[in-house]
Amino acid sequence: MLQPLARPFHLVLVSPQIPPNTGNIARLCAVTGCRLILVEPLGFSIDDRHLKRAGLDYWDKVFLKLYPDYDAYLAEWPSARRFLFSARAATSLYEARFEEGDHLVFGSETQGLPQDIMGGGSGTAVTIPMLPERRSLNLSTAVGIAAYEALRQVRFGAAGGRTGGTPS
Repeated sequence: MLQPLARPFHLVLVSPQIPPNTGNIARLCAVTGCRLILVEPLGFSIDDRHLKRAGLDYWDKVFLKLYPDYDAYLAEWPSARRFLFSARAATSLYEARFEEGDHLVFGSETQGLPQDIMGGGSGTAVTIPMLPERRSLNLSTAVGIAAYEALRQVRFGAAGGRTGGTPS
């Protein structure tokens, strides 16, 4: 079983468009202790029935923060360590070294992260490796892969050995 981290990871979704993806990510947050940050504009209302249905009865266990735009998010978290996920980044997720409290930032299902965010210096660009000539993974799948890799690293060390902390 997982134990909560002293400083949880923050899963940041910039302009998500598909309610069930965000609902699935909210459920992931509920079962892992990650925090969910949504950056507007959203392609749906957070009251959307598909969003709620995907999260089922987990919504009361999700820390959710909504920001009107990326600049407002940055203003509240100016010194956060950020990893910007993109199918076009050169550095693999497995080369990144995650620490408790890191922010894992993902773009919309249709556009990914905008160029001004990718090139704006707010984080380190990383990718989840895929076979050549494939466009991208589903957003909720990508967030799940990234969240569990980050948890694996802080719970068991980047090289796979235990690093102390609370037993999982």
